[in-house]
Amino acid sequence: MPYLCLAIPAWLQKLRDEFYLNFIDDDRYQYILKGLLVTLEVTFFAVILGILLGIIVAIIRSTHDKLIGDMRPGAGKAVLRILNAIANVYLTIIRGTPVVVQLMIAYFIIFATSNNKVLVAVIAFGFNSGAYVAEIVRSGIMSIDNGQFEAGRSLGFNYVQTMIYIIIPQAFKNILPALANEFIVLIKETSVSGYVGLQDMTKGGDIIRSRTYSAFMPLIAVALIYLVIVMFFSKLVSILERRLRTSERK
Repeated sequence: MPYLCLAIPAWLQKLRDEFYLNFIDDDRYQYILKGLLVTLEVTFFAVILGILLGIIVAIIRSTHDKLIGDMRPGAGKAVLRILNAIANVYLTIIRGTPVVVQLMIAYFIIFATSNNKVLVAVIAFGFNSGAYVAEIVRSGIMSIDNGQFEAGRSLGFNYVQTMIYIIIPQAFKNILPALANEFIVLIKETSVSGYVGLQDMTKGGDIIRSRTYSAFMPLIAVALIYLVIVMFFSKLVSILERRLRTSERK
């Protein structure tokens, strides 16, 4: 009995050839793989920097809003006003300019002598994220009833101890979903790292495109990887929100 020869459709053959050309030939898939690791590295450390910076700015602004009217004139009040003014300038500049411009300023002007592109990207994205985290954390702090401050004082805590042991933990419970969403946004924002020559995942896909003169396969692959990452973390955020709602009912 003669063997049946099944002809491969022309479009499928072309798709297979495109896949081989863009990813298998010369191990070009490594451009995207290495770029993915760079993207995750920059995002992870930028989130840590953004959270730390955001908490500091949020505490300064919320403390100013809550205490400035009751403080007596003196050095403490003057320092708080100065710190609040600096925080406001920082928030205005960062939230009022595009992140890609901030990244280019950091790389080509502020850290022009540095060859560590990953570090520059972490600082640029961290400072950008910190401005948005600051407003998220501040809103969480301001949402806590003033009675909690009074309860802390009645326990013998000073203002700083009350913030650390009573206010901040309650605020974080309320803002965790918003902070997780900021992390998701930051993952996508790092795609502009190629403007300073950092070989992140998007840049890796663009390098493949420049080598094969085929844009569809590498760029669609990059888009799908971003989509999978965002869907994964979005699912984690939804699980977190459900657990927080469940814990509030108990």
